[in-house]
Amino acid sequence: MHKAKHIYSFNYDHNESDLCKLESRQLFEKEEKDKMLFSNTKIDPSSSAFIKRRIDIICSDVDYHSLLQKVKNEKIIEDGFKGEYVVLNGDKTPYKERLKKLKDIGYCIDGEPEYYHPIITYALGWNEGIWYFGVLAKNNFAWKSHNEKPFSYSNSVGLHIAKSLVNIASKGNKEITLLDACCGAATIILEACFAGYQIEGCDINPKIHHHAGKNISHFGYSAKLYCSDIKDITKKYDAAIVDLPYNMYSYATDDELFHIIASTTKITNRLIIVSTSDITGLIAKAGLKITDECKVSKIGKAYFIRNIWVCEVVE
Repeated sequence: MHKAKHIYSFNYDHNESDLCKLESRQLFEKEEKDKMLFSNTKIDPSSSAFIKRRIDIICSDVDYHSLLQKVKNEKIIEDGFKGEYVVLNGDKTPYKERLKKLKDIGYCIDGEPEYYHPIITYALGWNEGIWYFGVLAKNNFAWKSHNEKPFSYSNSVGLHIAKSLVNIASKGNKEITLLDACCGAATIILEACFAGYQIEGCDINPKIHHHAGKNISHFGYSAKLYCSDIKDITKKYDAAIVDLPYNMYSYATDDELFHIIASTTKITNRLIIVSTSDITGLIAKAGLKITDECKVSKIGKAYFIRNIWVCEVVE
């Protein structure tokens, strides 16, 4: 029987499978498997594009009736609750039987149920011979509103990648400080602010810097932005995200890319570097060691691939 405190369910398409697994390794120190993961680490599902829900386990048992007794023993008193049957991997329980079991759970809780606007949702599920009961937390997908930001650019990363970059850089620690070293229109900063991370941004282009500020204030967030060459930033950060410039509107030479990477290594020891080309030579030249990586292709454009490297300064 699992001793983990939480059960996570994931959802992603084949284009983003490797990105989800990289995020999982950084957040949980292990990969999700078949879109499911047991862990003691507590992550808000809405901070990830891939975590569909989290069950905070209250009790479990191989025997269903023994589980019901354990739920009764919890003496839960809660008005405004809802019960939800979560179908986990391998569960073939018929729909009518699932409804019956939800009624069983409802009778174990003292309080008035609320099906449409519950204060709290309890989950029942089965996986590999074990019944689980706990509190259910779902991804609310409110972050999707960031697609409607006032200013955007075609070369910006999508929301899914932006959210993952924040999680990969922070490893889920909201106490650390982050820097978006080439922040552009603040796509990454918006996701960090939404999830409650401490982040600042830098962009050398005054117009883009202005647009980033407008995007941040549009959603009621606050983050310090520098209109500066990255080499002029002296403040230290726990980690930095470096989405390197590319395409015809933001072309950069190898020397310019190396300048950005090398300058960022002076203010942090942990960098998450994103590039559409293979720059592993520049990364090594900057004194960085790649500790993890993945590739992610743009949906509908398999030829458009972003490389994501987790890097640390070699002492």
